[in-house]
Amino acid sequence: MKNTLPFPNLSRHVGTVALTLLVLSLAVCTQAQNVTQFDLDGQNGYEPYTTVTQATDGNFYGTTGFGGNLDGNIFRMTPTGEISNVHTFCPQNNCADGWGGASPLTLAPDGNLYGVTYADSLFRLTVDGQFTNLFTFCGGVCYAPNGLTLASDGNFYGTSNGGGTSNNGAIFKISLTGQFTLVYSFCSLQNCADGSYVLFPPIQGNDGNFYGTAYSGGVFNGGLVYRLTPSGEYTVIHNFCAFGHDSCPGGTYPTNLVQDAQGNLFGTTQSGGAHHNGVVFKMTPGGQYSVLYDFSSSSASIGWSSVGLTLASDGNLYGVVGGGPSGSWDPNVPGAIYRISPQGVFTALYHFCQWVGCGFNPLAPVIQATDGTVYGTTAFGGMPSHGNFDFPGYGTVFRLSTGLSPLVKITPVAGPVGQSVIILGNGLTGSTSVTFNGVEADFTVESDTYIKARVPTGATTGTVSVVTPSGTLNSNPQFVTTK
Repeated sequence: MKNTLPFPNLSRHVGTVALTLLVLSLAVCTQAQNVTQFDLDGQNGYEPYTTVTQATDGNFYGTTGFGGNLDGNIFRMTPTGEISNVHTFCPQNNCADGWGGASPLTLAPDGNLYGVTYADSLFRLTVDGQFTNLFTFCGGVCYAPNGLTLASDGNFYGTSNGGGTSNNGAIFKISLTGQFTLVYSFCSLQNCADGSYVLFPPIQGNDGNFYGTAYSGGVFNGGLVYRLTPSGEYTVIHNFCAFGHDSCPGGTYPTNLVQDAQGNLFGTTQSGGAHHNGVVFKMTPGGQYSVLYDFSSSSASIGWSSVGLTLASDGNLYGVVGGGPSGSWDPNVPGAIYRISPQGVFTALYHFCQWVGCGFNPLAPVIQATDGTVYGTTAFGGMPSHGNFDFPGYGTVFRLSTGLSPLVKITPVAGPVGQSVIILGNGLTGSTSVTFNGVEADFTVESDTYIKARVPTGATTGTVSVVTPSGTLNSNPQFVTTK
């Protein structure tokens, strides 16, 4: 049975607390030697429902639903764990700049961060904190955007769970300057056989097409996986079942996708499986669907699968399970971090706990930073305010160390010859070579944490390598060279 956590009191007179930042190693929790926790304090963040993004300055940026003045905020965290508030939403009349961060921030080749809010706005943030509202999605209808993907054509692609011709969600394209194009409207087919209620943006595959999921709709109303070509041709490539049809051992209600270098798609479902706790699935490029792991199938199953996976540089997939969203989380299920191999070997790496000071209930995917470690957020937990041990905390950012080596990350991850890209890393000062799958590129070292380069003539899809004074760093994922 789940206890109910009420949403925060939205009065602006609440939430003026100021805790001293604690960088807390979770010595009280299982596998604590691998995890370091950094606590939010309300003013610098409150209930982060999204993950963090690494920027050109080497810091991590994230959004929250209630930080600052309880309308949400953008925070910055240094690699040593110092957290500060960069921007508080809704300082303007009628929240003209939006309220609440609805998705992770996206780093663009111009070095700026972009994101969307619950209030239907697209914004840009520079690393020195300059905030600009670029576009408001609400026109005749409101779109409720839920994230952005930077594509090889230099535009963002995203989805919404409102808007479109039937107001059941849409896929849209939007430029870095805010020029909006409606690409596809969900629920265009009878009984929403093409999907509805979309929660995550698509990814761009290594074939140039876009792949994503709809949480509901489809032939059985259990959600689906779709493919969208750059020219706008939309195809459903897998339908999930719904409980009205059978017990859904293959899962139902899918989350976001990730793709490996071979073109396989991996994801999770929020329900289905043996005891309806969700599954991890794999889809081959040919469309063959299989369940890699059932979250009910062993004692390591310790939470609710609410979000998808991240493919790390060791070739394994990393994810989290939690106890449910705000308003319905189960206090007996604090969540965990896990690793699963492409063959389905599951390992629980860290169990969150709900003792005083512990972060718990992760609700966003993790990322791999350029130092090789894994970062993520928990929506609740951390040190309580003013000794109020009944308060579940403001949430945390965590870092998981598993021994993975440093790497470089490319933004965007796909593009044609001549495309300008940003290469993130550490210790880049003095780098002597950048190659795209073995082809030398022109580059400029901008700082110790990033390089600007251009995709060289003759480059093909493959690994980007940077020769630094301390050794060669390779990219994850590989860079896809397009025509």
